[in-house]
Amino acid sequence: MESRMKLLVFAHTPPPHHGQSYMVKLMLDGFGGDHRRRLFRRPPEPRPSTPYGLECYHVNARLSKDLEDIGSFRPQKFLILFWHCLSAIWCRLRYGVRTLYYVPAPGKHSAIWRDWLVMALCRPFFDQLVLHWHAAGMARWLQTSVQMRTRRATYHTLGKATLSIVLSDYGRADAQKLLPHRVAVVGNGIPDPCPEFEEGVLPLRRARAEVRRLLITNQPVPAGLLSAAGSEPSVFRLMFMAHCTKEKGLFDAVRGVILAQQRLTAAGSPVSMRLEVAGEFMSRKEQQEFRALCATAPGQLVRHIGFISGERKRRLLTESDLFCFPSHLESFGLVLAEAMAFGLPIVTTRTGALPEVMSDDYPGLVAVGDSAQVADSLLRFLTEEPFATLRERFQLHFTMERHLERLASALQLLEAPPGLADPTARIAPAAG
Repeated sequence: MESRMKLLVFAHTPPPHHGQSYMVKLMLDGFGGDHRRRLFRRPPEPRPSTPYGLECYHVNARLSKDLEDIGSFRPQKFLILFWHCLSAIWCRLRYGVRTLYYVPAPGKHSAIWRDWLVMALCRPFFDQLVLHWHAAGMARWLQTSVQMRTRRATYHTLGKATLSIVLSDYGRADAQKLLPHRVAVVGNGIPDPCPEFEEGVLPLRRARAEVRRLLITNQPVPAGLLSAAGSEPSVFRLMFMAHCTKEKGLFDAVRGVILAQQRLTAAGSPVSMRLEVAGEFMSRKEQQEFRALCATAPGQLVRHIGFISGERKRRLLTESDLFCFPSHLESFGLVLAEAMAFGLPIVTTRTGALPEVMSDDYPGLVAVGDSAQVADSLLRFLTEEPFATLRERFQLHFTMERHLERLASALQLLEAPPGLADPTARIAPAAG
């Protein structure tokens, strides 16, 4: 019989929907799904054939009801978490799962308490611990923002993992702070959301860019080109898609768009801009601040469309001309991979892992919190055409197939003798 590595996946899947929960779902699907569910069926479902040699047992450790509930304190969460821990221990004893896969929290007190409890209850039952670091900033938080007893408790519960997986070289510091035996870099990946890029999306992007170039230089636009450019080719359509927070760069994006539009208006340009904001607000206060800021913008320059998915999301990514994501800190930035799949020019920040995802010399990188630089980059991409290059980068580095191959290779390090594997082995880097 084929020997498979068994993995207890203690992590939640959507809802609520965000990058971490989405990647956990993709990993489970790619590695053959939750084996517990198949065993519970009568008759049991056959084990799907996958090339990765892994068998996942999933404890869906969901604690929050929605995005606003994430990070909030509710006493009921401890009861729910305790039940999840009992489920994990039962899987260990019932199915002989020796390896615990866990996604550590970001550097926040309410979140780190969760990690302490899970590790205290579950870790003694498992021979190996895999920490998959989706959030960034834990190392700095431990070093600068907590007292010694918090630091000591974190080292005691999360320290010396068998394997730590990070999303980028930038994330190594978070993992290495807790002294794991091995570290592997595995960039994220997604199923290709735009397989029709060459035939449908690329010609549209090129036609729209050429129309803008002709309009800006006061040249006539052929009727055929106008037809190929879709609706409103004189409007440079911008897109922001993430949680609607200051940390994700929403307010910098809005200010940058307002500045850029002011410059176009002052120059008498026939081209205008419009920003569509896709995502949900995490707080009412920021939602009110956003509305107040948008009230200073002319006309319908900025529009909030809420959370989108499925066909609506695909259509917006296809019809937009640029993706604006000036986030303040990212361990990866999964939305950038989605934008690249559609060949969308991107304006983002030179912080965290974002320069690795985009490459250090990418022209759309700006300083954090600098809306003037955002405006400069938006205007720069009015006529530039990096569409095919960005699509190629997605295909080389960020497909689901590439991600699963790298992740499976990293997990195979668990079975390698300590002396035969580099303790900081880099598994098919996502960028560069």
